[in-house]
Amino acid sequence: MARFIFITGGVVSSLGKGLMAASLAALLQARGYRVRIRKFDPYLNVDPGTMSPYQHGEVYVTDDGAETDLDLGHYERFTGVSARQSDNITSGRIYQNIIQKERRGDYLGATVQVIPHVTDAIKEFAKAETDDLDFVLCEIGGTVGDIESLPFIEAIRQLRNELGRELTLSVHVTLVPYIAAAGELKTKPTQHSVRELTSLGIQPDVLLCRCEHPLPENERAKIAAFCNVRKEAVIPALDAKSIYAVPLQYHAEGLDNEVLRAFGLDFSGEPDLSRWEDIIERQSNPEGEVTIGVVGKYVGLADAYKSLNEALVHGGLANRVKVNIKWIDAELFAQSEAEIAAALEPMHAILVPGGFGERGSEGKIASVKFARERQVPFFGICLGMQMACIEGARNTAGIAEASSTEFGPTEEPVVGIITEWMAEEGLQKREAGGDLGGTMRLGAYDAKLSGNSHVANIYGANDISERHRHRYEVNVHYKDALESGGLVFSGMSPDGELPEIVERPEHPWFIGVQFHPELKSKPFAPHPLFASFVEAAVKQSRLV
Repeated sequence: MARFIFITGGVVSSLGKGLMAASLAALLQARGYRVRIRKFDPYLNVDPGTMSPYQHGEVYVTDDGAETDLDLGHYERFTGVSARQSDNITSGRIYQNIIQKERRGDYLGATVQVIPHVTDAIKEFAKAETDDLDFVLCEIGGTVGDIESLPFIEAIRQLRNELGRELTLSVHVTLVPYIAAAGELKTKPTQHSVRELTSLGIQPDVLLCRCEHPLPENERAKIAAFCNVRKEAVIPALDAKSIYAVPLQYHAEGLDNEVLRAFGLDFSGEPDLSRWEDIIERQSNPEGEVTIGVVGKYVGLADAYKSLNEALVHGGLANRVKVNIKWIDAELFAQSEAEIAAALEPMHAILVPGGFGERGSEGKIASVKFARERQVPFFGICLGMQMACIEGARNTAGIAEASSTEFGPTEEPVVGIITEWMAEEGLQKREAGGDLGGTMRLGAYDAKLSGNSHVANIYGANDISERHRHRYEVNVHYKDALESGGLVFSGMSPDGELPEIVERPEHPWFIGVQFHPELKSKPFAPHPLFASFVEAAVKQSRLV
C-alpha cells in the first residue's frame, strides 16, 4: 500500500512547497521508490487554466489535457513522471462534482455538507490510482489558516486517522526570517504556524524551515522543543544557487533520511544522485554563454513563462553554456524599425512564445521579420508560430492584409479559430462565441514530420507527440501561398488538416511550432528543439 506524505505551508515563498515536494520526490526516486505528487488547490476555479498569467503564473498542461497549477511542471521536471488530470484538484472542481451529484439525486435527499461530502471527495482524490506506488506526496495549496484550505486540512486530518501513522507523514514548510536590524533569525513565525496547524488536528512530523542564513543548532533545538518534533526533523532549507541544487542540498541536511526513519524504513544506503550532480556541474562550469531575447506579453511576471525559462536553461545544459534570457515586452515594439533593431541586435537568438489576444501582436510580428531578414535564429511557439505565418504572408507571400480572426474580422484569415477536430475521444466541437474556459485543443496530439526537414533531423524521428493549448490554428488553405514565400509546412497532424510546424530551410534556424515543447523538457532530458535552438544561438554568438 502507498504511503502518504502531506505537505502544508505557513508563510513561505511561492516556490516553497512545490519545489520542496519535487525535491523530496526526486530523493525518494533516487533510492528506488515509485513516487507520484498531487496538488490540492483551494481556488474556486474549476481549473487553473481560467486564471490570468499575471495572477497565477503559467498554466501547465498534461498529456491527458488537464490545465493545472505550474507546480506540476516542477513535479515532472524533477521526477520525469508524466502528470495526469488526477494529479491536480481545485475546490471548484470538488464543488462542481458534488453539486452535479446532488442534482442527479445521488445523495437521495440528504443534506449536502462540507463534512462529510467535501472531505470525502478530497480523500477519494488523494487515494485514487495509487496501488502501484510506494509514496504519494500531497501538496496542500495556500497557507495554513486560510479559510479556503480548511476543507483540505480537515480531509488530511481524517486520512491520517483512517490510514494510521505508519502510512502517513506530515511535512510543514515554514519561514524563519532574518531580521537584519537585530542580526538574528526569528523562530516565532514557525512556532505560530505549527500551533495553527496543530489546532486543526495535524501535528507535523518534519519541519522544512526556509531561511536566508544558516540555522544554528541552538535555534533548531528551540524550534524542535516548541513545535514538538525531533531536532533532526527540523531541516534547514536555505536559498540555493539553482533550483536543481535543492535535492542535493536537502539530502545533505538529512530530509530523505528523516522521512524514511519516520516510516520505519531503512535509510542506511546512499541515494543515486549522480544525474543531479552532473546537472550542477554543467551549470557551475559553463564553456560559454548566449543571450536569447524572449518577446512576450507577460514579461512582467517571470512565472508566466516558467516552463519556457526552464527549457532554455535545459538547452544550455545540453550545450554546456549559460543562457541569459532577455525578457522584452512585445508592446514596446510598436516603434520604428531602427528602435526594434537596436533592441534585438544584441541577441544571439529570438524566441516568441505563446499568448492570447491582440495586445503586442504587431511587436511579435516585427520580431519575426527582424529574425528572418537578419538571419538570427528564431523559435516561435504557439502564438509565436502564428505570428511567423502572418509575417510570412505579409512580407514574402504578398498577402498584405494577412491577420488572425483572434484579433477581429479579417479578409485574409491566415490564422483562425478551429471549430472541429479529432481527438482520441472522438470529434471535438466548439463555437466561436462559446465559453473560453476548457474549449481549447488541449493535451498531447500526434504530428507527422517531413522526412527531409530540419525538425525531423532534430527529433531523429518522423512521428512525434507534443502538448497543445490553443483555440486558433494556422489556416491550411494558405499553405501553398506561404510555401511559395519560403515558409515550409514541415509538420502536420496525421490527417493533414492542421499545421503543426513551419520552418525556413534557407535560414540558419527558423522554426515555428503550434504546440508547447517546453512542457516536456527536463534538466536530465532537454527537449531536442531547445537543445538545437541554443546550439544555433551558440553558433550565432561566434558570428557577432
